[in-house]
Amino acid sequence: MGVKTVRRLAADILKVGESRIWIDPERLEEVENAVTRADVRRLIKSGVIRKRPASTPSRGRVRAKSGRRGPGSKKGAKGARISVTWVEKVRAQRKLLRELRDKKIISRRVYRRLYLMVKGGAFASKRALMNYVLSLKERGEAA
Repeated sequence: MGVKTVRRLAADILKVGESRIWIDPERLEEVENAVTRADVRRLIKSGVIRKRPASTPSRGRVRAKSGRRGPGSKKGAKGARISVTWVEKVRAQRKLLRELRDKKIISRRVYRRLYLMVKGGAFASKRALMNYVLSLKERGEAA
């Protein structure tokens, strides 16, 4: 019997695919001399033919995917998701406005106007707000 036939019979006996059958290359003559299923069973018992371990699927794709999130896992619109940073920014700007008002750098009337501008999102940052206040001072409108 040929090696291919023995491999097929061994796969059938061991209940695995042919690709998982290992045949000892040093003892191929014994394998070729096998004539019956009983001979193949004897070769399996003696360790000439073995079952290879099952290969596990590669985790490469899973590793590549980790860290990425699709649109299905996002809750709320983009505007709703960035609101946390907006809240932090507005709180910082309002704190700056209070400090400027308490130090009498800006009047209460200007404070109220700038407060509403901050609420409306007119300033990108504290620095932008400060630049605006300085421009008001140069024009003589802050005090």
